[in-house]
Amino acid sequence: MQRVLARKIAEWVTGFSLKDVGSDVILEVKKRFIDTASVALGAFWEDPVVIARWVAESTTGSRLPATVWGTGVRAAFDHAAFANGCAVRYLDFNDTYLSKEALHPSDMIPALVAASEVSDADGRKLVEGIIVAYDVAARLADAYSVRGRGWDHVTYIAIATAAGVSKILDLDVSKTEHAINIATTIAPALRQTRAGEISMWKACAASNAARDGLLAGVLASKGMTGPSPVFEGKFGFFKVAIGGDTFDLDFQGAPKVMETSIKYWPVEYHSMSAVEAALKIREKAGPLKPEDVEEVTVKTFTVSYKIIVEDPEKWDPKTRETADHSLPYIVSVALLDGRVWIDSFKPERVLAEDTRRVMRRMKVEVDPEYDKIYPLGIPNKVRVRTRDGRVYEEESVYPPGHYKNMLTVEQVEEKFWRLAKGLVDESRASKFLREAWRLEDVGDLGRLMRLLTVKS
Repeated sequence: MQRVLARKIAEWVTGFSLKDVGSDVILEVKKRFIDTASVALGAFWEDPVVIARWVAESTTGSRLPATVWGTGVRAAFDHAAFANGCAVRYLDFNDTYLSKEALHPSDMIPALVAASEVSDADGRKLVEGIIVAYDVAARLADAYSVRGRGWDHVTYIAIATAAGVSKILDLDVSKTEHAINIATTIAPALRQTRAGEISMWKACAASNAARDGLLAGVLASKGMTGPSPVFEGKFGFFKVAIGGDTFDLDFQGAPKVMETSIKYWPVEYHSMSAVEAALKIREKAGPLKPEDVEEVTVKTFTVSYKIIVEDPEKWDPKTRETADHSLPYIVSVALLDGRVWIDSFKPERVLAEDTRRVMRRMKVEVDPEYDKIYPLGIPNKVRVRTRDGRVYEEESVYPPGHYKNMLTVEQVEEKFWRLAKGLVDESRASKFLREAWRLEDVGDLGRLMRLLTVKS
């Protein structure tokens, strides 16, 4: 008889050991850990992050505390994880995995760090937990696309976080299975989060899911049991969430962290190659004003079109959350400004008329040949015709940070400093980097995170 899926996942999780992977895998984990901390710092003062942090800081004095990143505060572990996760996600600048379902695995890292703090786990256990969580999330994404059923990808984040937390807490197979059972029961989240005019909750949905997975793991560690069989049961995930479809997971092959991509620009990942193409055009064409642009044509792939093009709001963004999910806006601002950074999505920039003038002269089309490349690559081609008859065209498939074009240690540090500069004490931030690059040897993860305290 085939094992129930939750048990299969649990057996793989408990059997995994850091001894099973090479130093190249551990290095990529450390790159993503540092990148996650840097994007959280960059979002420290953004409104939804401030709101989540305010709630977390109201829970100081908890018996199970974890560090609220950017502060010296230790708050209730689940609230701290939620606030930290909101910061990681808000700028849409953390890593990505593309498959049948697209998701952001580092959304889980704040919850995994919190699990490490409450259990006094060291950096080696955290690295194991990250590898496990990334693997479960990515293999779920390989198996089935829940967005086609109206569920958000963070559904998988809850389940995978429970797996990673179970590894960090050193749970046995039975308790790990129950953690997965609990998380899967509460995991399904509505895809409306990413449709129409995008709200602040976009930054919080994955963090909420990771918090659910964290809580499931902690509850299971104390003996809490969960519904079983959670996938195959009468009212289980397969029947209720995905309409009777089923899937299995294959844990063969290299760790999935090696197939995740770090973002080089703060935009929805499917547009990353369009940014590279647009910036190359701007380098060749020189400064461009809206009146210089006669026509812009963008060729993309179907998944990109459905997520960041087809909604009417993507052609008239009014919030940063919509703008960084708008391929028309992203290409326009790259062409006009010759750069894309955090301030490209400030309200005054998003609402400016110049980008809208360019968008009105833009066409975005799906190229069937590009559909054949995705998800191994994210092909976009940008073509610009100017008023004086010049034509520029650039294509990108594997932009900087893509797992086939990985960022170097130096590039990861460059991104860290660009986001952290002026926010934190440089000597303490330098110490954080030195220790983070040997994460597997760190004994106190809370102390490590408190090195990145934002100046008041």
